[in-house]
Amino acid sequence: MVVILAACAYCAWLVWTDAPAYRFAFRLFHDNQYMKEKLVEWGAAAPVLFILIQALQVVVAPIPGEVTGILGGFVFGQWLGLLYSTIGLTVGSLAAFALGRWLGDAYVRNLVSEETWNKLGFIVEAEGTILCFIIYLIPGLPKDIVCYLFGLSPMPFWVFAVVSTLGRIPGTWVLSAQGSKTATGHYVEVVLLTAAVAALAVPLYYYRLRIVAWFEGRRPEDDDEGQETGLAAGQADRKGKSGRRSEAGSRGTAGKT
Repeated sequence: MVVILAACAYCAWLVWTDAPAYRFAFRLFHDNQYMKEKLVEWGAAAPVLFILIQALQVVVAPIPGEVTGILGGFVFGQWLGLLYSTIGLTVGSLAAFALGRWLGDAYVRNLVSEETWNKLGFIVEAEGTILCFIIYLIPGLPKDIVCYLFGLSPMPFWVFAVVSTLGRIPGTWVLSAQGSKTATGHYVEVVLLTAAVAALAVPLYYYRLRIVAWFEGRRPEDDDEGQETGLAAGQADRKGKSGRRSEAGSRGTAGKT
């Protein structure tokens, strides 16, 4: 905890003083063209920088992972881009998982939105490898935040490492392929690949919450039905109490008479 506080204080100092390191990092994460130029300039060290960027975008998420995934394929090619992206995403996912497990429930609850917690909070009690794989496979789910939620779950560290990495690979390959084919000018292939992926991904995205709920073992409507049942029971209970009070009042009046 002391190390984390010291690191946060140091980062705050860099921002407050507008240090060159902060200006470089800010531009690197907010200017995609600048990031691409720097990766090219770094030569042999570019893969290390790119892997670091991929890992950081999972932990702190200043830029969408889709942007860096496409950029990896554009700069390094389809297969090297896939390799470097996978390494970076795995490192970042494991770091977020470890932070969630170390810092605990209070930290993670403050990190995720209430909507995300209500929909995916059940993960903290899950340890199913299939559920983990499906969550990382389906597009549209907040995969980076989910790393923290799985950190609160009973799932072993090594199981999460393997399953989350395998679940991310198909989507990472698509992004890397799109970037690579764009760099080589194969725009027709980019369009065809995007169309094929969209045909598969759109239904998965639309039904993503139902699919996750099915693997959890409940229907999405169950929560609504439970709320309606609770409301009906509460109303019946209030009516019963009101009726008993009215009956008691009537008896009291009759006794006085």
